[in-house]
Amino acid sequence: MADKDKDEQEKTIAEDFVVTKYKMAGEISNRVIQGVIAQCVAGASVRELCTLGDKLLLEETVKVFKKEKELKKGIAFPTCLSVNNCVCHFSPLASDADVELKDGDVVKIDLGAHVDGFIASVAHTVVVGSSPSTKITGRKADILLAAHYASEAALRLMKPGTENQAVTSVVQTIAESYKCKPIEGMLSHQLKQFEIDGEKSIIQNPNEIQRKEHEKSTFELHEVYAIDVLISSGEGVGKEMDTRTTVFKKTNETYMLKMKASRALFTEVNSKCGTMPFSLRNLEDEKKARMGVLECVSHKLLEPFHVLYEKPNEIVAQFKFTVLLMPNGPQKITGLPFDTTAFQTENSITDEEVKKLITSSTRSKPNKKKKPATTEVKKEAAPVTAN
Repeated sequence: MADKDKDEQEKTIAEDFVVTKYKMAGEISNRVIQGVIAQCVAGASVRELCTLGDKLLLEETVKVFKKEKELKKGIAFPTCLSVNNCVCHFSPLASDADVELKDGDVVKIDLGAHVDGFIASVAHTVVVGSSPSTKITGRKADILLAAHYASEAALRLMKPGTENQAVTSVVQTIAESYKCKPIEGMLSHQLKQFEIDGEKSIIQNPNEIQRKEHEKSTFELHEVYAIDVLISSGEGVGKEMDTRTTVFKKTNETYMLKMKASRALFTEVNSKCGTMPFSLRNLEDEKKARMGVLECVSHKLLEPFHVLYEKPNEIVAQFKFTVLLMPNGPQKITGLPFDTTAFQTENSITDEEVKKLITSSTRSKPNKKKKPATTEVKKEAAPVTAN
């Protein structure tokens, strides 16, 4: 059958062994991000935390499928720690200025693991020095609750037949409920084996040009997505500053590189990282890598993940999870618990449809005549307002 041939050619979660590999990668990503979060204390070095995250990703992935020597596994996205108004992709090299964490900093940790090319990405936001006994208030509470609830709503929309704009719309509505804005133009991508940015994507807060150009699509059974929600206390526009870009990904372009350093870099990337994003920090010779990367980027052999910033006094929160579109409903394989009771804000979600969505079950219920018991729904989701 043609469908079977396609499945053999492009392995999907219609097959149990693929689901198993995704879940393995998911468990690794969750464990590693918890390990990094545990070290997010006042005085900690962001560079050291990024190095720690990558070290743990490699240590954990080495432990699985030990006998299958040819099976590729490792880092699917290098560890990035973006603090306060830094939106994303901050992962400094030894030669870059470091950042030291302070009490009250809002820290976004973003990383990913893969097993046999099946990718599980995750991001979580923490407030340094916060404790369960002290509630987080003000704009920090607003952005974290907005990002959390937007993620919960997005998860419940990840079902076959839903259009990608539905997610864009609900993220916008929830952000506005908390007087916040999603970061303009940020994409959540479909995941495929060895491919972190599949053809289908979801955009958040598109500007007019992006709205016209962004391709509409419909979610289908057995697809996998990394849903990335970034919410800002400000205008929601991320801009490059003078921070060095350190994270890159190989493209499908071809070009005969002229410089020796560029050729050495590209050969190392090919063998070590393949199509996965990588940090220059993890290459053999950081100084030569810095030299070689310029020619590779200028000829589009490598795609940069730029470090973006909001305005200096603003703050940004991020939650990212990987979701499998299964017959019994969306299955979230990465993402950490989030305690909404630790936050206090005057804002709340007022849209009744959105409130109903967030408290709904993620399970599909075929052949059920009765409505689900309300106790089951309460188990699924936290209350929508924070007092």
